[in-house]
Amino acid sequence: MKLSLKSENNALKVNKLTKKYALKSQNKEIIALNEVSFSIDKGSMVALLGPNGAGKSTLINILAGITNKSSGKAFINGFDLDKSVNKAKLSIGVVPQELVMDPYFTPRETLNFQSGYYGVKKKNYITEKLLEKLSLKDKSDSYVRYLSGGMKRRLMIAKAMVHNPPILILDEPTAGVDVNLRQTLWDSIKELNRRGTTILLTTHYLEEAENLCKDVVMINKGEIVVQGEIKKLLKNIDHKSVNIYIENQIKKLPEELTNFGFSLKNENYFLLDYKPSEISMENILNIILKNNIKIKDIVTNEPSLEDLFNNLVE
Repeated sequence: MKLSLKSENNALKVNKLTKKYALKSQNKEIIALNEVSFSIDKGSMVALLGPNGAGKSTLINILAGITNKSSGKAFINGFDLDKSVNKAKLSIGVVPQELVMDPYFTPRETLNFQSGYYGVKKKNYITEKLLEKLSLKDKSDSYVRYLSGGMKRRLMIAKAMVHNPPILILDEPTAGVDVNLRQTLWDSIKELNRRGTTILLTTHYLEEAENLCKDVVMINKGEIVVQGEIKKLLKNIDHKSVNIYIENQIKKLPEELTNFGFSLKNENYFLLDYKPSEISMENILNIILKNNIKIKDIVTNEPSLEDLFNNLVE
């Protein structure tokens, strides 16, 4: 399964992208990326997932123009990274995981300085719009060192957008933040996407990827292991579990239920892991009722992105 291959709709497109590093001291070669191919539609929000060392950072650095590829092609907003380097770079903004900013600058000064770095003329600065868009207006003249963690994270996003790029790469944007702050950042990211910004998100919080993104690209050992729409991919996982909560406490399950695969978790409920392709919920309920067990409640656990990740990434 692949994401859209219609080039006119692509914000990002890579074809057989490869990166090799030569270790002369050990007389060997390391392949960080091995013929990686995928595309991302304009206006979409896609999760780029993989374990540490999978090749995610290498891929991002190539797209950002920081690292040179060994072979393959990359197109950013339709611009060939080989033939239109400057236009490709100006089409993308990268938000690193680390907080990189001068603590003695204000948010306004930070964004103005970053705008100059990108060669944006003063009359075209969008500093005020960014401060408003990312809820930093009230702190625009405070020193960065006095900002909360969430404000600093939002300022990092604003820094990546001073040149008004249509594509934004977010590298672990909520790493190390608490639950409430994470939700605030999620809201900011969703709003940017609603306004038309294409977002490529890397994260180790799989529930974050499932909450924010419609599509996913999973990479492992430098290769794409799966890509496509998350909901459709999850439907292909032939595994579910069901918790059966009962009216009366029991010390031991009937032998027929144990042989069927049920396991008693405590006196109040038992669990079954099963394959929907092999057994239906009707069959499960029939065998429980057949053994004169009164059901109080049933909770079915659907496959998650974590299940997909664990199945594909070793």
